[in-house]
Amino acid sequence: MFSDIQSIKTDGVLVSVRTTYVVEQSSPHLDNYVFAYKIQIVNESSATVQLLRRRWVITDALGDKRVVEGDGVIGQQPTLAPGESHEYISGCDFSTPIGQMEGHYTMQRLLDDSEFEVRIPRFSMVAPFLLN
Repeated sequence: MFSDIQSIKTDGVLVSVRTTYVVEQSSPHLDNYVFAYKIQIVNESSATVQLLRRRWVITDALGDKRVVEGDGVIGQQPTLAPGESHEYISGCDFSTPIGQMEGHYTMQRLLDDSEFEVRIPRFSMVAPFLLN
């Protein structure tokens, strides 16, 4: 079951995130906690845009940070006309049962090739056994 939605809009592009703990892939006795996140990107602007790159800052409960950068998302660089959306599911593992992610996408307006950053909302992932 996915968590509540976290959303933020930047320059007419809405990014929403939901997370879930993946029990089958986690091994708490080995300090390995796996989470999946589902992202929806909606182009609410009047221009067609393309997602070029992503940058994530991933932080565990001990404050240890990882930065992940690369082209596109899950091997794709989707183009979104006004009103279109793109969804994908990815994942992240932590050595602690709590972690958080935040970052941004670098997008390009196809009309004039201008690039801009679209924020990804900061979201937390918490193993459900900590909430009981």
